Amino acid sequence: MKRKLVIAASLLSLLALICVAYGFLIEPNRLLANSYEIKIKNWNKAFDNYKIVAISDIHSGSNFIDEAKIRKVVELANEQNPDLIVLLGDYVSQQSGNRDLLKMPIATIADNLKGLKAKDGVFAVLGNHDGWYSDPKVKTEFERIGYRVLENEIVYIERGNEKFRLFGLKDQMKIKEWFAFADEMRGILEKNPNGDVVILEHSPDVLPVFTNDITIAKDVKLMLAGHTHGGQVWLPIIGTPMIPSGYGQKYANGLVVEKNINLFVTPGIGTSLIPVRFGVPPEISVLTIKSE
Repeated sequence: MKRKLVIAASLLSLLALICVAYGFLIEPNRLLANSYEIKIKNWNKAFDNYKIVAISDIHSGSNFIDEAKIRKVVELANEQNPDLIVLLGDYVSQQSGNRDLLKMPIATIADNLKGLKAKDGVFAVLGNHDGWYSDPKVKTEFERIGYRVLENEIVYIERGNEKFRLFGLKDQMKIKEWFAFADEMRGILEKNPNGDVVILEHSPDVLPVFTNDITIAKDVKLMLAGHTHGGQVWLPIIGTPMIPSGYGQKYANGLVVEKNINLFVTPGIGTSLIPVRFGVPPEISVLTIKSE
């Protein structure tokens, strides 16, 4: 019996070692293009089968995210022949203990990220890591390479006489003045009326601001976010032990529907805090939007 216990313990230790090695050395180095179909009630049929590529949390300079990997992201995104490419924040990665010192210069990040191509353009919002460094510097570099950065702004995406509103938000990971933020969102939407609304925001935690306000929510069909990294680690039964969200695992990854608003959270590409991914491989998310 003792010998069997020793063998079992040895096998479990070996399995644990293999899992740790996979999580630190193999999965973070992968890059997938995963496809999803999202059916939306009363979606404008002029935009049926509309393809959006969502890219988030590159964290340039973090483990396995070198210049070649960023160029691979561009290549893989372009291969999808998208109608629209959206960049959802956290392009930078800071040196430990110094938010002003980047692991990869922002100009280098932009130079390697340029070349993304979509029929209706490339639009970006900024994340919390970008803000800790400098939103203006990140915005300047992205606009230098031809990508529009939206900060509480709406642009219209048009097909003939039809259009929808692409609403890019400033990062609101922690909303201190909930009602003031809701009022601001309502004001922006009222100044830019007509058309379905697709929201771009780094953190998914702002969704309840929209679902809890009928006036704001009535035209909002889809929200795209990142930030969570899908938890970076997914375990059977347990799920994702650590999520940077005030709502736990609720908005961790993938599609969530609340009060007729579709939220899609992409698990992103890089890592932060702990350089590990297990069960949540890096991906660009390829979304095909259809009218239900």
